[in-house]
Amino acid sequence: MSYQAEAWVIHAGSSREPRRAQLTRTRITVEAIQDGEVLAAPLFGCWEANTEHALERRPLDVCKARQEQEVVLGNAGVVRVLETGRNVTEVRSGQLAMLFSSGETDGLGFMTKALGYDAPRQMGCMATLMKLKGRQLIPLPENSRFSPAQWAAFSVRYVTAWANWRVAQGAFRLQVSEADCPSPHVWGWGGGTTLAELTLAQFHGCRAVMLSGTPWHLEEIRSAGLEAIDRRDFGAMRYEPERWSKDAGYRERYLTAEAEFVAEVSRRTGGEMVHVFLEYLGTPVYRASLKALARQGVLATAGWKAGMSVSLLRARECVARHQHIHTHFARYQEGVDAVAFGETHGWMPDVGPRIHAFEELPALAEAYHTGDANYFPCFSINQEAKRPPPGR
Repeated sequence: MSYQAEAWVIHAGSSREPRRAQLTRTRITVEAIQDGEVLAAPLFGCWEANTEHALERRPLDVCKARQEQEVVLGNAGVVRVLETGRNVTEVRSGQLAMLFSSGETDGLGFMTKALGYDAPRQMGCMATLMKLKGRQLIPLPENSRFSPAQWAAFSVRYVTAWANWRVAQGAFRLQVSEADCPSPHVWGWGGGTTLAELTLAQFHGCRAVMLSGTPWHLEEIRSAGLEAIDRRDFGAMRYEPERWSKDAGYRERYLTAEAEFVAEVSRRTGGEMVHVFLEYLGTPVYRASLKALARQGVLATAGWKAGMSVSLLRARECVARHQHIHTHFARYQEGVDAVAFGETHGWMPDVGPRIHAFEELPALAEAYHTGDANYFPCFSINQEAKRPPPGR
């Protein structure tokens, strides 16, 4: 039996000059579930950076990569489980569950492709009905003190932060004991995942600082209990390799701003510098992040929002005993552990008062694209509803 659903999709672009994709509302057919699958009604979603990448068709054209003419995006969300296949053990019918967006994994369970993004034939949650695998859902705690929208925002950014922090903190502590450094300086720039990871670092006794150049993001950072630094104070500090060797004026301005930034880091850390730097932007800030890193420091990332290609001086990194941590989402048990910690300790995003309606998704896409969205822009999909009628 198949079902009909409303969905926002993107369509394949021109093979010659693919333009930014547009969300199009349409009706789709959701086929009957198999033994290891779940039929679910998405309730809330959260706009993610990978959705912006999909619309931009950079760094990956997902329609082309999946060899599909239309794709339903969205891999951060909360659903109501409607029906489970007989081999599903992770969730049961009627439960609220959080998406775990691992679409394809390697032999150890680490994600290689994401549901609702680059995993072929795996739809996302921007639809009134979806089917997915049992291990792509994590049950929400019974009688959770947090809202489904908060868990939707948690599902990608906070799980990613949890998994990245485990490796980053572990790498730091392999070299520097708690007796040596009981309260490390942890700094970061990026978006919601960076904020999530910095607040997690605070739970582990770290002194956390986040940088942003956007006024409302600076307020979000302070509201989360983090120290905020206005990145605009170092406005010329945006490294552009293609200009470095050609534009002497740019190079001089950059070096001045970088020196001011490093001096400010030294001042705020009492000369210790940053022990763990969460660097989720990439090329524009990578060089300055390394300059601000303490000896035995860790540079950690799970993202590349502003540039993927970076370079470093290997000899300097060896002598400084710097560790470079790269992760990509999480394993299933890490997601389960993150949910348990979040519920117990109140490690949870503030999604703000505005929840966008399902019909407002194109407007939300534009707001995110122009930088006018908050760190956790959530949207509603379904009101609680009964199973939809079967397709004809």
